[in-house]
Amino acid sequence: MKPKVFTFLSFLFLLFIGCSSDSDNDMNEPPAPTGMYFPSLQGDAWETVTTAQLNWNTENEQELTNYLEATNTKGFIILKNGRIVMEKYFNGHNQDAEWTWYSAAKSLTATFVGIAQDEGLLDINNKTSDYLGEEWSKLSIEKQDLITVRHHLTMTTGLTPHLGDYVPWVCNLPICLDYTADAGTSWAYHQGAFMLLQDMITESTGVPFQEYCKTRVTDKIGMEGQWTSDLGLNIYNSNTRSMARFGLLMLNEGVWDGSTIVSKSYFEEMTNTSQDINKSYGYLWWLNGKETVVGTTSTTVLEGPLVPNAPNDMFAALGANDQKIYVVPSQDLVIVRCGDSAGEMQLGPSSFDNELWGKINAVIN
Repeated sequence: MKPKVFTFLSFLFLLFIGCSSDSDNDMNEPPAPTGMYFPSLQGDAWETVTTAQLNWNTENEQELTNYLEATNTKGFIILKNGRIVMEKYFNGHNQDAEWTWYSAAKSLTATFVGIAQDEGLLDINNKTSDYLGEEWSKLSIEKQDLITVRHHLTMTTGLTPHLGDYVPWVCNLPICLDYTADAGTSWAYHQGAFMLLQDMITESTGVPFQEYCKTRVTDKIGMEGQWTSDLGLNIYNSNTRSMARFGLLMLNEGVWDGSTIVSKSYFEEMTNTSQDINKSYGYLWWLNGKETVVGTTSTTVLEGPLVPNAPNDMFAALGANDQKIYVVPSQDLVIVRCGDSAGEMQLGPSSFDNELWGKINAVIN
């Protein structure tokens, strides 16, 4: 009997030690760091924090990962207070691989337009003609002079948007820019009208807009990327971490590690409702939590917020094929997704936004 008793007691002792070790490991999990973190401008070093440290639902993390992979995602990052919580790559993508932002780069453009205004090189309340001359459109001088830089930022130029007809939709030549309504009286997602903003930056600053973007924004926050031209578009390409850096700049209201990149006054205008027609649109940024929204493929005003499952204060840079930079100030979150389309191709917002946020909520709430 004694050997059996000894063996049983030894088993209980080892079991107790094992349970104590597990308990100690849980108790020894360091608390999540507090305060905002900014990664260095050079190198790959980036502080991390775990879902366990944040008391998130770790058990749902794999379901989110599986969903991302199944929906053609290439790169995905969640930042909390600037620290990486999740960083996943799929389908042959990796940390260094670049991907196109598509229309998410509109939000980047809006940012350096604001910087040009901060520097006194441009005023968004000035007429477009002040920067592009009197022959930039087919409109009469009377109607053309109603259009300001701000109207290009808010998609309210009144120019015919040619929705659903790609070539005239992207065209920014005078022959393509004709009249539908007075500036400020209608909202339509118009690529050609947007691209004129980049021309205005080149004219007002005296340097190509690509260079201005690099020296005023991307170099200052450690982004790695470049502009290319394709299919009549100026397209920005970067790795996923650079997308996250831009989101982190926006989370901090245009300030990077104590250095102001874009003024707070412009930042606040840019990330709040810019007009009364599409309440879910700022200056080339999409806004959640508003009572109505107008999408990219029609001018119909729809009831309800942009992304019902997302926090009301979220604002986002959104691009075709489901490129996403979500910024959530109330939760100190930046969430980035790049890749191929998760479903039916859309130019900006899509049903994927709401589905993805359902999966994210299962982890973070």
